[in-house]
Amino acid sequence: MGRGRAKAKQVKVARQLKYNSGGTDLERLRDELGVRDDSNHNDDSNDAYDELAARYADYAEDSGSGDDRDDGTSGRR
Repeated sequence: MGRGRAKAKQVKVARQLKYNSGGTDLERLRDELGVRDDSNHNDDSNDAYDELAARYADYAEDSGSGDDRDDGTSGRR
């Protein structure tokens, strides 16, 4: 006995979580997580991506066509 009250409380909390309309303060959450402003973020991420893509493009050119690379299947039949 006594489980009824605890279960009712759990059901109440579960319903509140399921049907709650939100009310999350996204600005406060963004500040707590330390997320930068979206307008500045897009320009920086494109520059970083371009730099990374150029680095890998240079690597692909230096490594050749890739025909002579060992793919781990040699010696297997």
